[in-house]
Amino acid sequence: MTDPDNNNALTKVSILKEQVRMVGDLLGEVLCELSGNTLFDTVEHLRKSYIQLSRKDNDQQRAELMQYIESLDIDLLEQVIRAFNIFYMLSNIVEEDFLHRQRRKLYRTGSRSLWKGSFLGAVQDMKDEGLSAGEVQTVLNQMQYIPVFTAHPTEARRRTMMVLQRSIFVILDQMQNDYLIEEERESIKRHLKAQIQLLWRTNDVRVDKPTVEDEIRYGLFYFDTSIFEAIPQMYRFFERAVRKVYGPGEITVPQVLRFGSWIGGDRDGNPFVTADLTSKAIRLHMNCVLTEYVKRTRALRNILSHDLAFITPSKAFSDSLARDVQSLSAEVFKDNPNFLRNEPYRRKLQVMAYRLKQNLLQVNARFESDHTPQFKGAYAGFDDYLNDLYLIRDSLHSHDDHATAARELKDLIRIAETCKFSLFDLDIRQESTEHTNAVTEVLQQFRPDIAYADMDEDTRITLLAELIETRAMPRPNPESLSEQTIEVLKVFDTMVAMRKETGDTIFGTYVISMTHSASHILEVMFLARLSGLAGKDKNGNYYANIQISPLFETIEDLQHIAIVLDKLLANPTYKALLEASGNLQEVMLGYSDSCKDGGILASQWSLYNAQKQVIALTEKYGVNCRLFHGRGGTVGRGGGPTHEAIVSQPPDTVKGQIKFTEQGEVISNKYSNVETAVYELGVGMTGLLKSSKCLVRKHGAYADNYLDTMAQLAIDGESSYRVLTDDTAGFQDYFYENTPVQEIGFLNIGSRPSHRKSAVRSKSSIRAIPWVFGWAQARHTLPGWYGIGTALATYREQHENGEAMLKEMYQEWPFFRALFSNVQMALSKARMDTAHDYSKLWDDQEQSQAVFKMIKDEYDLTLSEVLRMCEQQRLMENTPLQSYSLERREPYLDPLNHIQLALMKKHRPLQDAGQPSPYLSGLLLTINAIAAGMRNTG
Repeated sequence: MTDPDNNNALTKVSILKEQVRMVGDLLGEVLCELSGNTLFDTVEHLRKSYIQLSRKDNDQQRAELMQYIESLDIDLLEQVIRAFNIFYMLSNIVEEDFLHRQRRKLYRTGSRSLWKGSFLGAVQDMKDEGLSAGEVQTVLNQMQYIPVFTAHPTEARRRTMMVLQRSIFVILDQMQNDYLIEEERESIKRHLKAQIQLLWRTNDVRVDKPTVEDEIRYGLFYFDTSIFEAIPQMYRFFERAVRKVYGPGEITVPQVLRFGSWIGGDRDGNPFVTADLTSKAIRLHMNCVLTEYVKRTRALRNILSHDLAFITPSKAFSDSLARDVQSLSAEVFKDNPNFLRNEPYRRKLQVMAYRLKQNLLQVNARFESDHTPQFKGAYAGFDDYLNDLYLIRDSLHSHDDHATAARELKDLIRIAETCKFSLFDLDIRQESTEHTNAVTEVLQQFRPDIAYADMDEDTRITLLAELIETRAMPRPNPESLSEQTIEVLKVFDTMVAMRKETGDTIFGTYVISMTHSASHILEVMFLARLSGLAGKDKNGNYYANIQISPLFETIEDLQHIAIVLDKLLANPTYKALLEASGNLQEVMLGYSDSCKDGGILASQWSLYNAQKQVIALTEKYGVNCRLFHGRGGTVGRGGGPTHEAIVSQPPDTVKGQIKFTEQGEVISNKYSNVETAVYELGVGMTGLLKSSKCLVRKHGAYADNYLDTMAQLAIDGESSYRVLTDDTAGFQDYFYENTPVQEIGFLNIGSRPSHRKSAVRSKSSIRAIPWVFGWAQARHTLPGWYGIGTALATYREQHENGEAMLKEMYQEWPFFRALFSNVQMALSKARMDTAHDYSKLWDDQEQSQAVFKMIKDEYDLTLSEVLRMCEQQRLMENTPLQSYSLERREPYLDPLNHIQLALMKKHRPLQDAGQPSPYLSGLLLTINAIAAGMRNTG
């Protein structure tokens, strides 16, 4: 979370502390009134005792506290856990509202700089750097900012709780109104207390594991709650900044935002995502956005009350309205054909609302049957609806109603341009071996004389290109295909069917996870050819209604990315199909698995170099490129502030477009409230704006000595990380025995399994999410920092000017500074004293303590080296609000961690004996609560 202004930071911390204390006091009152003094006294005893321990550690007091926790009955413990968890919810909301109001105050001052990533600051910087209005317009015209919602790890919060939390945010914001009299303020405070009571009385944990459909609806919640409203507000801020800096009319802000989704399309490792489920996801998306359009179109009908006595609409508008009345008068106006006759815009909007309603009814009917006939009057496609909105806008302009056109109508146009009829661009994702197996089976029918599985890479590429070029391609006979191959093929048929059904470009890209070779991309193109998505038409012209995005995830794959793409783009068949689909090659980079594989330094450096290689190759072949960043929610999975992440990309590699995943708690942190959603979209957009200046002015590479130093750090960091995670005896057992990763599988937070293979204790088997989640719960946060201390110390000691070089890189290189800002966050969330307590869970204490010593020594070294390089006395001292945000959680996190430890000790023997455990529900509650307190699930 970014401090919008570091000036007077300590004063701000003081104000924030007071507001957090206020909600804490209200929660305390609720606990006493609804659950009695015993609960309140227990919570306070634990909180205050662990505060004392944090100030001065005491082994005896620590042991006594553990005995006290173990003596509490499970019912009381579960209430204690819920109390801590609700405090986190409340204090997080307080903090979010506080930062929103700080930004509003800054905006009112008219300050040029505002906060980091503000539209005004970014546009002013561009002008100060000498960019003309024309150059800025060139950059804007090529911009596309695409956040992609993903379902994993999907926070374990119910929609009911999310609605309650939004209500509390609004009430807190009302309390800060300077014009309130004391009686009004007290009334609002009572309302706030009532909402806290509701939080306490509402079950905050899912009873059942969510289905994929639940996850789809979870993603849609944010559009209804905030995003539909945030979209036009974000554009207004952008336009004001451009107008203020460059003057009215000099620059036009085009449509630059589009949302994507994997929810309902990501079948990699999730057996519950079927082709039928993908169809349902698209229809749910359409239902959501069409419902919004109906509502806003009707609202607009009530606003545009212009009478023909006072205005003359444009001819294009009048002709369009005449056609509408001629074809739909009986349906729309029924027994009153002259309804709204003298109010042309209302009359037109009445027709538009009716047509949208027909589209909505048609979508809803298709939940029951794929073969529903076209509803009369429904829009044939999104472009027809958007054109109607443009006709109204242009007609209003024709009689000088510019101000009217620039309000609600313009807002609706912005939403429509962003969301279309599909709401999202739905990406499809599948693992490469599934395609290879499908192609192998299909070719056994077509070409039984060849053995595709035994072919080398070049032979596969040649064969696949030849088959894609073939005009006559029979449909595979399903009788000799496996169920998995039938499902793989059905996905492509579904893409064809849904494109026809919706009349819209509803799909984003087809993402191939674990891409290791060029043939993996051509396999997907061949399977698309079978369904008619790609190939040659009857005139011999290439067509491709599919865009394929290879995903490179491991360190090895990232290092081989240039070889794979070179072979792919050199293939004339693929190149021709790419040109037919717009000549844009998307390449996805995996942050999570590369970090799990080789550690954060090797991951970040491999990703940095991979981006440079991809851009160089696509430029060589004359192909446009969009990089798709598979960022997770945490530092250990590539997370971190969006603005800093974008501006720290390799120079001259962001060519106006960027696409990235928004996962888990990141979605709720960014989009639960309109005010924060506007801010988050804004700082991401300005990051893209700044990074895309290379479209008109090249930045040039950073100094070779920076790059050489980082390369050496990555080598040493990866070596240290692999010694621990790959070569240390008992390391995997340490992870499984000393963290709650075994119990995470019981947590109802996502539809997808936590492991690729069941019951395999290996780094390759476990997914990146539970890997990071488990380490975070046990307060190691190891994926976000391990190996860095060794790398920094080795470089500093082996090079005469090593320390000076590292300090210079931190000050001057955005990539390096962003990396270590995130590392400081990960280090701040670690607690080695608590981690040591977790290390005592494993029965084999000799091995466990040997592994813990390695982790603790590296932590101490990393902490020392990072502070030395950053020239700080303590972590995050340059971001006081962010530092306080973490510090205020500790008095509640410490007792939760130790409650979790106590419950794990009681639960696991029962689980191992196959007996029912009364402690599991409480244990799962601690996992939720600790995740909320640390603000990450993985």
